[in-house]
Amino acid sequence: MFDFGKLPKPAEKNIAARVKPAAERALRQGHPWVYEDSILKQSHLGNAGDLAVIYDREKNNFLAVGFYDPLSPIRIKVLQAGEPRRINRDFFAEKLQSAQSKRLPLIGRATNGYRLVYGESDGFPAMVIDRYQHTLALKLYTSAWIPHLADLLAALRAVISFDALVLRLSRALQADRLNLAKLYGLRDGQVLLGEVPEGRAQFMENGLLFEADVCKGHKTGFFFDQRDNRQKVRELAAGRRVLDVFAYSGGFSVYALAGGARSVQALDASAPALQDLKLNVALNGFDREKVQVLAGDAFAGMKQLLKAKRKFGLLIVDPPAFANSRANMRNAVLAYRRLLELALRLLEPDGLLLMASCSSRITAEIFSQLVMQSAAVAGCELEVLETTGHGLDHPVAFPEAEYLKAIFARLKR
Repeated sequence: MFDFGKLPKPAEKNIAARVKPAAERALRQGHPWVYEDSILKQSHLGNAGDLAVIYDREKNNFLAVGFYDPLSPIRIKVLQAGEPRRINRDFFAEKLQSAQSKRLPLIGRATNGYRLVYGESDGFPAMVIDRYQHTLALKLYTSAWIPHLADLLAALRAVISFDALVLRLSRALQADRLNLAKLYGLRDGQVLLGEVPEGRAQFMENGLLFEADVCKGHKTGFFFDQRDNRQKVRELAAGRRVLDVFAYSGGFSVYALAGGARSVQALDASAPALQDLKLNVALNGFDREKVQVLAGDAFAGMKQLLKAKRKFGLLIVDPPAFANSRANMRNAVLAYRRLLELALRLLEPDGLLLMASCSSRITAEIFSQLVMQSAAVAGCELEVLETTGHGLDHPVAFPEAEYLKAIFARLKR
């Protein structure tokens, strides 16, 4: 077990802060972020993880308390608003209990892999926890959690039954300038508690078996946010040739096979991910001869399939977030259009398309318009069958938490 005694302790003296009127209104409405330029006054400079208590300007009443993060433009990440609370193990345990309760409809013999904590929406800013049966993967997006990790672990052990805990760090936290490994002995993929053989964990989702690389895989090893869409693919796949673009470790591919797909062509840039896809196919006892994999760039791979005159009855396009910043919006729109143009050319008449976006800056309305306009430009007509968003384990408590949107459509020639 990791020695949590190496970590810094939370500061004894809280930061007192006052914010601009617009930030006050946002806090009263439940928004969990206070930006650097919204702070009018603070009592003293602080370190990452110090508690910042925000008071209103008129009567000096408590508004909220959160983690102070001097390295982020989101300077205060709110933990509690409205009524004062002590931020300690008991506070975290209560929040974890609430998060677990929200997910009870998911949990059962058929599903033991899901997102246990979805950041601010569950009261844990800049942090997620994914459950892989007996293994938890804790991912941090701010160093403000470091002084509070001991209390968090104590709360986890009091509320959640698990055998192992893996730490995942965002790219920003892995940067050399923070030097978390040298300062505190923390590194991405580190097992903080228990054992994770070869860094991998098995779990079940809707009765299907998967194995994830929880120590080195993307995000925490798997993408639980697409669970409901995978199930819908399962319901639509019977007798169809399926193309899974950005297939990663085969979530959609395995569901398509479970639904009776005639064949699956999986395309992804990561050869190791495609090896995991083959493993997940084998775990479920499906015929591996029905699955072909193609390692390479999605755009080049789709062009290669076009050149080979391949056609598919169900096409899944689930790209990474193209628009991580406002500056990337134009390039993101162009990328979605290129993907759609290629996808429509690969679809059979009356073929089905699942087009997804996990770019939070691309709203559902913009995404819908983008899909329909791109189809029109390509000389195709799409019949929208359904639009979907977040699942039960990804609750949306404030606008910025809503990122996932997907469109199921039929190609009409």
